[in-house]
Amino acid sequence: MDSVAKALEEVLTSALPQGCITVGVYEAAKSLNVDPDNVVLCILATDDEDVKDVALQIHFTLIQAFCCENDINILRVNNTRRLAEILGGGASGKQSGGEPMDLHCVLVTSPHSTSWKDPALSKLNRFCRESRCMDQWVPIINLPER
Repeated sequence: MDSVAKALEEVLTSALPQGCITVGVYEAAKSLNVDPDNVVLCILATDDEDVKDVALQIHFTLIQAFCCENDINILRVNNTRRLAEILGGGASGKQSGGEPMDLHCVLVTSPHSTSWKDPALSKLNRFCRESRCMDQWVPIINLPER
């Protein structure tokens, strides 16, 4: 499982400078609506306090259904603070303008210019496929603190 978390971190850090990351529930929904074929991974992130947020859970259900319908791999991450660090917002999860990042949904898209052949992404795709074979449609990944 640690190697899957490491692969996720590698995918995010390599996609970020290429502009292949969409952050936020609403931004993700817009991106999925415009070009779902370009999305290679959907990450849904929560912390303990988010479990009771009914509106967020409804958004997650809709995004999961859309991703399943469009053959987009989905992962659930349980550490939004670590996700913020990986995506460059620091532990506070703030954007450069001081606004908090909505890390509840993160999409990784494929660069338009090339077909993305990333070993870490292949590892995540294989993990998602194996999880689905065990009827775990949205596998949960623990991002360890650094």
